[in-house]
Amino acid sequence: MMNNLFSIFDPSTNLFNLSLNWLSTFIGILFIPLSFWLIPNRHYTLWNFISLKLNNEFKTLLGTNGFKGTTFIFVSLFFFILFNNFLGLFPYIFTSTSHLNITLSISLTLWLSFMIYGWINNTQNMFIHMIPQGTPPILMPFMVLIETISNIIRPGTLAVRLTANMIAGHLLLTLLSSTGINMPNSLLGFLIFIQILLLVLESAVAVIQAYVISVLSTLYSSEVN
Repeated sequence: MMNNLFSIFDPSTNLFNLSLNWLSTFIGILFIPLSFWLIPNRHYTLWNFISLKLNNEFKTLLGTNGFKGTTFIFVSLFFFILFNNFLGLFPYIFTSTSHLNITLSISLTLWLSFMIYGWINNTQNMFIHMIPQGTPPILMPFMVLIETISNIIRPGTLAVRLTANMIAGHLLLTLLSSTGINMPNSLLGFLIFIQILLLVLESAVAVIQAYVISVLSTLYSSEVN
């Protein structure tokens, strides 16, 4: 039963031995209508409003030491994860963000970039972050060890957080839908209502997780400046 349950996350679709499931990562481009590129319209207004809000917030988190244009990286990251999270809620569309292949690739790439830049250009600042201000001298070796471990596991926590949230919601929806076969007709309406509520909740989780990943990445970036 567990094998059948988790099989919904298997990238099984292929053509000429080429996995096509991962192409769902690029379906988000279809959400951008052609008119978006031609004239200002409602799509453009909504997209521009969200982008500007995120850009201002990320700019505040980065502070005055951040490079100009850095916020666009995190805005793009937000939309990329948001599209993939939402697409996974549609039937027969592979949820790429439920796999560590995608989430760990994103988080590890960002984290390595921050670490390489920080240790090369701001070495003293990186050492300062190892010991919080006001730490007693006797606790300094332990604080360095704790801060080092917490820094190393950051990409893993980012990736697992997103993957676990996507898997949990999809598994719950699958479990409830599988019980509908043996359920009396009088309770089917209640089951459908619960499924709709779960879909609304999963839609909120899709937005929240994309926002959390983007904000945390921005905070990690601000530490190396």
